[in-house]
Amino acid sequence: MLAPTNATFFFNPFDEETRRDPYALFARARREHPAWRHEGLPVVSVFRHADCQAILRDPQTWSSVFPTPPGFAPEDVPRSMLVMDPPEHTRLRGLVNLAFTPRRVRQLAPRVEAIAHELLDAALARGEVDLVEALIYPLPVVVIAELIGVPAEDRARFKVWSDAIVAPLGTVFFEVAPPERVATLRRVRGELEAYFVRLVEARRREPRDDLLSALVAAELEGSRLSFEELLAMLILLLVAGNETTTHLIGNAVLALLAHPEALAALRADPSRVPAAVEEVLRFSSPVQMDPRLATHEARLHGVAVAAGEVALCWLGSANRDEAVFERPEVFDIGRERKPDLAFGFGPHYCLGASLATLEAEVALRVLLERTRGFRRVDDAPLPIPPSIVFRGVTSLPMVLEPA
Repeated sequence: MLAPTNATFFFNPFDEETRRDPYALFARARREHPAWRHEGLPVVSVFRHADCQAILRDPQTWSSVFPTPPGFAPEDVPRSMLVMDPPEHTRLRGLVNLAFTPRRVRQLAPRVEAIAHELLDAALARGEVDLVEALIYPLPVVVIAELIGVPAEDRARFKVWSDAIVAPLGTVFFEVAPPERVATLRRVRGELEAYFVRLVEARRREPRDDLLSALVAAELEGSRLSFEELLAMLILLLVAGNETTTHLIGNAVLALLAHPEALAALRADPSRVPAAVEEVLRFSSPVQMDPRLATHEARLHGVAVAAGEVALCWLGSANRDEAVFERPEVFDIGRERKPDLAFGFGPHYCLGASLATLEAEVALRVLLERTRGFRRVDDAPLPIPPSIVFRGVTSLPMVLEPA
C-alpha cells in the first residue's frame, strides 16, 4: 500500500496496513498531493495543517450540515450539534458548555482519580488484564455517565451502543450503506432513545444536580431545546464522551511502551505527564479525520471542489506537518508546544477537550504510580477500531507489576 515515491500515489483510508501506519503516506501526500480527489467520488482528502485549519474555521464555506447519506432516511440522522452550523450549533453548544469549562473540569479531578484507583485495584489484583476493559474504556465512561447523570453500571450497554454508532463513521462518504447496517443503527438508536426517554421522564418528576436535569429544564422552556435535540445531545455526549478519550489513553500507553526513554522520564518526573499527553494527541491523534461539505465551488491546490462535495481533513496528517512541527515523526514529550488539531479547530473545537485531557493525565499518572512496570502480553497485532475516523486499539492485553 505504501507505494515507492516514483509510483502513482493512491490513498485508500480503509486499507488495514495504511490505517495501522499511515504516516509515510501522509508525508508523501503533504509533499505531492496536499488535496487529493478520490476517483469517481465527490470526496477530496486534505493533508496539510494550514489547509485543515482554514477549512475547519470557515463554516460559511465548509459546512458541518451534510445531506442524508445514501441508504439512510432523514429520520435516521439525529439533530446533533455535531452536524449543525452556527447559529444553531452555537445555541446547542451553549446549553452544555458550562459543564465542560476548564474550571468545572478541574473540580472533577479528585473524582476521576478515585475512579482510576478503584479500577486499578481490580486490575492489579489480577495482574494480567486487557487494559482497555480494565481501565482505558471504563474510566471515561464512568466519568461522563456521572456527569450526565446516568447509571454507570450500564456501561456494558453503553459500549455496545457506542461501538455500533461509531463503526460506520466515515464510510458514508465512500459507499451506500448496506441495508443491514442501516437496520442495526436504527435498532441501536431506538434502544438509546428509549433508554434516555425513561431517564428524562424521571428527571422531569425529580430534578437532580446533574447535566441531564439541566438539559431537561432547557427542553421544558421550549424555545431553547426541542425534545428531539435533547435526545440527540444525550446520545452525542455519551458516545463522544468516551470514544475519543478511550483511544487517547490507549495511544498514550502504546506510545510509552514504544518509547521507553519517555516512560522512564515520566516515572522520574510525573509532573511531565500533561506534556506527554499533549504529545500523544499530536503524535497519535485519536480522531484522524474531520469532514466538511463545500457550500460553493472552491479550489484546493488546483483541485476543484464543487458545492455539495466533501473535504476530509486528515488531522492525523496535519499533526505531523513539517511546516509546523520540527521532526514531526519523533515522539518527544519535551517538544515546544505548537497548535495541533487533535481536538479540531474553529466552532466545532471539541467541547470535551479539557475533560478528555484530564482523564488521560489522571489515567497515566495513576498507572505509573501504582505499577513498577507494565508490558504487553505478546507482540500479536492489536485489533483496531472499525471506523476510519479513529486511531487506537480495542484490546490491549497487559501484564501489570504492582508498585
